[in-house]
Amino acid sequence: MAPSFDQLPQELEDFDEDDIDYSDLHEQFEVRLDEGLDTFVVIDGLPRVPEDNRQKLIKFLLRKLNSVGKAKEESVHMPMGSDNLTDGFAFVEFSSAKEATAVCKQLDRTPLDKKHTVLVNKLTDIDRYGKEGRIEDEYTPPKIEPFQEKEHLRWFLEDKEGRDQLVMYRSDNVGVYLNEKEEAPEMIVDRQHWTEGFVQWSPQGTFLTSIHAQGVQLWGGRSWGRQKRFYHPAVNLVDFSPNEKYCTTWSHKPITVEEGNPVLSVDDDGNNYIIWDIATGKPLRSFKTLHITSNQVDGEGQPVKTKIEKWPPFKWSPDDQYVARMTQGSSVSVYSLPSMRLLDKSSIKIEGIQDFEWSPATTHRDSVKTYEQLFCFWTPELGSNPAKVGVMSIPSKEIVRSRNLFNVSDAKLHWQSDGTYLCVKVDRHSKSKKSMATNLEIFRITEKNIPIEVVDTLKDTVINFAWEPKGSRFVIITAGEIPAASAVPPKTSVSFFAPEKLKTPGVGLFKHVRTVDKKNSNAIYWCPRGRFVIVAAILSQQSFELDFWDMDFEGEKEEKDKDLDCNLQLMATAEHYGITDVEWDPTGRYVATVASFWKHPAENGYHLYTATGNLLREEHIERFKQLSWRPRPPSLLSKDEQKKVRKNLREYSRKFDEDDYNKRNQANAQIIDNRRRMLDEWRAWRARIVEDELGDDAVEVAGLSVEGDAEDNSEAVEEIREEIIDETEEVIN
Repeated sequence: MAPSFDQLPQELEDFDEDDIDYSDLHEQFEVRLDEGLDTFVVIDGLPRVPEDNRQKLIKFLLRKLNSVGKAKEESVHMPMGSDNLTDGFAFVEFSSAKEATAVCKQLDRTPLDKKHTVLVNKLTDIDRYGKEGRIEDEYTPPKIEPFQEKEHLRWFLEDKEGRDQLVMYRSDNVGVYLNEKEEAPEMIVDRQHWTEGFVQWSPQGTFLTSIHAQGVQLWGGRSWGRQKRFYHPAVNLVDFSPNEKYCTTWSHKPITVEEGNPVLSVDDDGNNYIIWDIATGKPLRSFKTLHITSNQVDGEGQPVKTKIEKWPPFKWSPDDQYVARMTQGSSVSVYSLPSMRLLDKSSIKIEGIQDFEWSPATTHRDSVKTYEQLFCFWTPELGSNPAKVGVMSIPSKEIVRSRNLFNVSDAKLHWQSDGTYLCVKVDRHSKSKKSMATNLEIFRITEKNIPIEVVDTLKDTVINFAWEPKGSRFVIITAGEIPAASAVPPKTSVSFFAPEKLKTPGVGLFKHVRTVDKKNSNAIYWCPRGRFVIVAAILSQQSFELDFWDMDFEGEKEEKDKDLDCNLQLMATAEHYGITDVEWDPTGRYVATVASFWKHPAENGYHLYTATGNLLREEHIERFKQLSWRPRPPSLLSKDEQKKVRKNLREYSRKFDEDDYNKRNQANAQIIDNRRRMLDEWRAWRARIVEDELGDDAVEVAGLSVEGDAEDNSEAVEEIREEIIDETEEVIN
């Protein structure tokens, strides 16, 4: 018989429940939210539908989700609102946390249909974003700040005189200037320690980029305020997309992301590249640096990493819709922007690929009406397979033209600026591999079936090639073989090519115009508007020559050039000791040659020339590092309006000449007025000093001064008389 409560032992009567230790049970059966909820994702941005269409929407959503992970219909919870419509979001449970993470990475910010783009995040992210009081218990409506008009970022186009801006980096100072034709540039802004590395304009001139230890900053507007900044520690280089929507930053040091970083996530840790959305200032995706391995192996039999991929590894399509990266020897990965997801979820396998380049413009091929972007690539000879050059269409991934090549040592890809032509410079070796020659394979992209023209084989190796911007002419520099015992580089030859004229509309074959031998030139710089080209010797210790050529000289043509779309003329020759760079302004009116302190410390500075080679000024500046012209965005004028401007260019030129004349006279008038003002101030000062020091005697001195001034103001008349001193007459038989 069990004892009653009245009969319990004394120790049980004194027992307190609060003294019992339940820690082992708590630890065993505690619900861990991180482990229980990491298989859930939250999908936002869904259409709001009535109850009748709810199941259809769930099935449609599952078809998209199951392409990445595995989720069942009963694992989708889509709440209904008080208005009998879905709330626009859903909770989905997957079989594992790995699947949930993969769904977030691949489907976040992807279009569900034409009107809806879904946002996919893990449910446990609420812990990461909710720490340190970031989320309040009670909802507080956001405070909308009053509208404040911002500075126009393209204000520089409002200059009535059409002057271009340029940035100069000298010593520790960075300054932006307005270029003047005959005078020193006019300073707009000058700041000390504006950058810790270098400065760089964005492609359309909207932003000025500065490099710092913590990342990249973009500056703009009339006040030159900071517009954006991108956090990337130890950043080395930056590259913009053509339309300034995105940019890539790179650091040789892998990123270290600490907990609580407000910009980068744990997934970015250890990467070197970051692709940014400029409008939002947020990172889209990060990548590691790829090392190119050679056939050599180390002592443990592992392949030796010889070098990293060349800059920039991420190359943009001309409309900013795609960015691509090559894995040398195997594939090209094309990513859609801004989602940064692989096109068709797979890379393009191209065995042996060595290089690729996007067409710089959206080219419209003959009889092709669908949207496409083009890029070209080349592969070397692999076994019995020949080398190949291919042109691929994106997004279809169709090779629209290819060319097999034999005995290829190297190849370089050169697009014309409008995407009309593609030149492949092919260096070929003989069967014995003792001699080299170069072929130019020119693809006519816009013509039917993309025909290929082969320019005659060149005996010497082509060391430089450049298309005329917005034109169909090109210049090459060739060099012979360097003797083994000679330390002096060989002489080079400069050759000019132009298409022949046809009686019927169309573009003729490329013909040789002229070759200039025994030169030291190694670089080609076309005017951004075409026509003028500078052939120069840069970074050379033996020669510093500059040749200014005009391809459309307004003069009589030679008989042999009458059938060519060209009239070549050497306009001027100049020298600039220690020249390291040549920079054309965006309008093509002026060109600057630079001797940078980054390359050598002697005679740094720049020279400014007109397009025809007339020297305007020389500026010698200590520790002069960089000069860069501010680019201009594409013109808003139609083609017909531009033709009208070119047709009436002589009338505009007269007005510009008149404005220059008035400006010079105005400057002279200002100098004269300034001198008169200084003279009046000096006379007033002299009178005041004389009166203060001489007292009563100042009246007499002042009178003398007035007489002196009267004498100074008198007009002297000089009379010249001629007098014959001697005259001799001599008769010559």
